[in-house]
Amino acid sequence: MATTLTVNGKAFTSDADPGTPLIFVLRNDLGLMGAKLGCGAEQCGSCTVLADGEPIHSCTASLESISGRCIETLESLSRDGQPDAIQQAFIDENAAQCGYCTAGIILAAKALLSKRPDPTRAEIVEALNGHLCRCGAHPRIIRAIERAAAARGQTS
Repeated sequence: MATTLTVNGKAFTSDADPGTPLIFVLRNDLGLMGAKLGCGAEQCGSCTVLADGEPIHSCTASLESISGRCIETLESLSRDGQPDAIQQAFIDENAAQCGYCTAGIILAAKALLSKRPDPTRAEIVEALNGHLCRCGAHPRIIRAIERAAAARGQTS
């Protein structure tokens, strides 16, 4: 049975088993390597993508469960090779060391800033629950999200 979804603005049909986790289709069939397979159990957040603007764990979200939804991956953010405001803030704050968790955190930040353009530090921390960074970059990650929010406020 074919599953249809939109990935980064493009319609896509997969012939994979409906129970296949989305991350395998993204990485193996579409060549989108932003989402990483970490724990495979919704504990680390490295596989986070957006489904209709909401963060989901692509390691456990089956194709069947996301059929017809609009999926957004890290690869959708930059335009003409230029990073978007969140990505630029992460660069400016040096908010990634190994980078394994970064894509999921950036997408969680995008979802947060879409709902709360000027989040408090507590709201940022809450939005990052479930995202593990073993490098210890959390203070820089929080500053990057605050910077992205401030940059958005200046352009509004």
